[in-house]
Amino acid sequence: MKFSRGAFGISLGLVWGLFILLATWWLAFIDSNSYHFYMSKLSTFYLGYEVGLVGGIIGFIWGFVDGFIAGFLIAWIYNTIRPKFRKYIEPERE
Repeated sequence: MKFSRGAFGISLGLVWGLFILLATWWLAFIDSNSYHFYMSKLSTFYLGYEVGLVGGIIGFIWGFVDGFIAGFLIAWIYNTIRPKFRKYIEPERE
């Protein structure tokens, strides 16, 4: 079974982007200073990110891009390596 690189990239991008968005909005809602420090460190990787409503949307966009690239590469590596290990992955058919 081959993975679709685009579909895997989109799905991983959506999952990671939504995670960043919801975590940011949750911290903005509860106004927790203990986790606020850790989430604000994402601004070193994501330009324009901050803990807040607009920052969550910016984090979603950057998270989607990161997740898409990661998903695309994971599917590409899997599709490249899979044929070499096919005899170990799939049982022989009679």
